[in-house]
Amino acid sequence: MEASDVIIHPLLSEKSMRLIDENTIVLLVSEKAKKADIASAVSELYGKKVKNVRTVKTVLNRKKAYVTLIEKNAAADVAAKLGML
Repeated sequence: MEASDVIIHPLLSEKSMRLIDENTIVLLVSEKAKKADIASAVSELYGKKVKNVRTVKTVLNRKKAYVTLIEKNAAADVAAKLGML
C-alpha cells in the first residue's frame, strides 16, 4: 500500500494529546492496513523510527493505530508538523 493510502488522518482528543507526552501518536488508518504498513508509512511520511504499533477497531468500525516512536520527543515533533500542538 502507498504511505498516503495507509494513514487517513491523526486523531485529536484529550487522550491522544496526553499520549504525545508518552511519545505515542494516534492515527486513523485504512481498515486494510497491517501494522507493518502503518510503521513504514509513519517512517516514510514523518521521517521517524517506529518502536511499536497497536491497532484497535472503534465502535464506528474504523481502525485506529497507536504508534509509539523510538526517538525522545519525536511524537511532539510529528504533532507540531501536523498542527496538533
